[in-house]
Amino acid sequence: MEHPLHGKTALVTAAGNGIGRASAEALARLGASVIATDIDGAAVHAIADGRDRITALSLDVLDAAALTALIRNSPPIDILVNCAGWVHDGSILDCDDAAWDRSFDLNAKAMFRLTKAVLPSMLERKSGSIINIASIVSSLKGAPRRFAYGASKAAIIGLTKSIAADFVKDGIRCSAICPGTVESPSLKERLAATGNFDKALADFRARQPMGRLGTPEEIAEMVCYLAGSLSAFTTGQTFAIDGGWSL
Repeated sequence: MEHPLHGKTALVTAAGNGIGRASAEALARLGASVIATDIDGAAVHAIADGRDRITALSLDVLDAAALTALIRNSPPIDILVNCAGWVHDGSILDCDDAAWDRSFDLNAKAMFRLTKAVLPSMLERKSGSIINIASIVSSLKGAPRRFAYGASKAAIIGLTKSIAADFVKDGIRCSAICPGTVESPSLKERLAATGNFDKALADFRARQPMGRLGTPEEIAEMVCYLAGSLSAFTTGQTFAIDGGWSL
């Protein structure tokens, strides 16, 4: 029997690594045709090799014209997974205008633009699932040295609930996933930047009640659930996948 995602078209941003990559691969395994995008063209094209259901495209989500062209030249999108994001390290005292603007541009404005671009075709078909990757560090929880990041991820939760409320009668669902600390290449880069990778990794693990970090594949499982028909009665919700960090 075919999976409910079979024949659906999914668009995933930041699909070259981490949560985006795991989500693109999981959706494709379940039968969706996936448009996988990333600013790192080499990384995103690598995941498409040997996979008939994944089309890889280089995309800078901050390029409004590129987003418009992508949607114009793509088949109607049934599932949108907004994964692109950036982590600024620092308190409010460490955050200048440039860091604040980049945090909101990449974490929130790009999501607003892409969602606005795909919504018209979803509304025509009275069907669509929009899945936004926020963070447990947002309106749900504060964390040291995550001022701009937490503020911009909180904006994603507000954006998600507003879209869900506006289009709940039109067959459009919009939900947010709020991961805790997840193993990824970007996390390794941030740990290395501290100057003591092993200590930084141990500190991250120590704050997790389960004693370990999450995996991209665990987040992708929720992406697939929210993309499919089993979650048809679910919209506007935030799903914490954080190993109990927010308890």
